[in-house]
Amino acid sequence: MTKQYGSEVLASVHEAALGLVEAGVMSKRTMKAFDEMCLTPVEDLAPEEIREIRLRENASQAVFARYLNVTTGLVSQWERGVKRPRGASLKLLTLVAKNGLGAVA
Repeated sequence: MTKQYGSEVLASVHEAALGLVEAGVMSKRTMKAFDEMCLTPVEDLAPEEIREIRLRENASQAVFARYLNVTTGLVSQWERGVKRPRGASLKLLTLVAKNGLGAVA
């Protein structure tokens, strides 16, 4: 599986950093920190934000839940503020917010 980058520039910078690691100029620890900086940041989402994301994607709660591999009831609880998404669910919601449902299809 090949890595996906936000731009050609970021891909080039990452490739150059890998070359520095292979040449022994950059440590693997520094490369790991660099990789972490390239990850999509994850922040808590308010119930209204979750609902806005779902409505923007023109999906029912049932369809939205199916994409995220959770129950319809859980999506409802997120949107009402009864529960808050955490872990992998929060990461998927962040990706959908940024890139649309196609990002997790």
